[in-house]
Amino acid sequence: MTFDVKDLKLAELGRRRMEWALRSMPVLKSIQARFAKNKPLRGIRIACCLHVTTETGNLMLTLQSGGAEVALTASNPLSTQDELAAALVKYHRIPVFAVRGENNATYYRHIEHALSIGPHLTMDDGADLVSTIHQKKTSLLKNIIGGTEETTTGVIRLRSMAAGGVLHYPIIAVNDAKTKHLFDNRYGTGQSTLDGILRATNVLLAGMNFVVAGYGWCGRGLATRAKGAGAKVIVCEIDPLKALEAVMDGFQVMPMNQAAALGDIFVTVTGNKSVIGRQHFARMKDGAIVANSGHFNVEIDIPGLQAMSRSRRSIRNFVEEFTLKNGRKINLLGEGRLINLAAAEGHPAMVMDMSFANQALCAAYLVREGKSLQKMVYGVPAKIDEEISKLKLRSMGVAIDTLTPEQKRYQAEWQEGT
Repeated sequence: MTFDVKDLKLAELGRRRMEWALRSMPVLKSIQARFAKNKPLRGIRIACCLHVTTETGNLMLTLQSGGAEVALTASNPLSTQDELAAALVKYHRIPVFAVRGENNATYYRHIEHALSIGPHLTMDDGADLVSTIHQKKTSLLKNIIGGTEETTTGVIRLRSMAAGGVLHYPIIAVNDAKTKHLFDNRYGTGQSTLDGILRATNVLLAGMNFVVAGYGWCGRGLATRAKGAGAKVIVCEIDPLKALEAVMDGFQVMPMNQAAALGDIFVTVTGNKSVIGRQHFARMKDGAIVANSGHFNVEIDIPGLQAMSRSRRSIRNFVEEFTLKNGRKINLLGEGRLINLAAAEGHPAMVMDMSFANQALCAAYLVREGKSLQKMVYGVPAKIDEEISKLKLRSMGVAIDTLTPEQKRYQAEWQEGT
């Protein structure tokens, strides 16, 4: 078996950490047991480009339980947990191609290794697998049934491909499942981003001006958690409806150029490029902290910051201090990559339970239905979303009401009024 991980001696630690995570993933655990019995993925090869974390490890075991042959590569050079990668290789014979801190060339070489299994399905977090297949590995397209996409950034890329008529197989936008973006993006990103910032800096958030760029579900969660920690939150948005919502939620809203002069901590969560650029760095306070929690490291214009600086140095783990030519200092966290995974452990297992349950059930759905789907981006089937909600509530010991026959009749007719 071909693989590339840091050190197989780390495997036992990785196995224990996977066991710990699975305790908070009862929905995925129940699907894993079902898959082991029914084998809905028998004979299917799945190439996965995801964050190589303990929660992802449990997803790999679920797919394997369903009969799939899987290969895993990292979707971010700084998100890999080396002990987890080792555990999947040593104890579960899953080929993993991921080493924390790998360079860009190695990152794309690893993607090509994962694709060498000749996948029937792709499972992406950022659409780098799909992009590589469509640009460099088109010979693989003939065997591919479909794919899934985990994150907002990837869905944006894939919808662009579909709109341009260049997407060659159907993709399910797992990111858009209600049991994903309402929970993973809001609660997971909100908590884990603050966790990464605090591990990297050990600053006190109370009283800080905390600037959030983007008020999607990730931005909402982050702004809420920062406010709960005592920070004074400023939101920057381009969408008037989301900006209005932020105002109604009690946050200050203003353009980034104005916020740049006020902020102590800045976090981008937009999925777009150069959200914080040279014009903003020029207005920032001495000692400002800048981080990104969007998928790619392009949201902060790091080359622009470098060009404005007379020096840069690592001042503590995950913190680079850039000294501008006028002497002011700006601190960049985690190389501008996902700070919740670069400096922390990513989302808690409890929310990834629902996200990865979506991934597993959508993989089985694509095996059944993929050949009848058009070459476009689809939402997660409503029945899957509902099933995961029910399983999660059951695992939490929560019961809910059901409609009576009379209530069902009332909803189905239009004659009865006041």
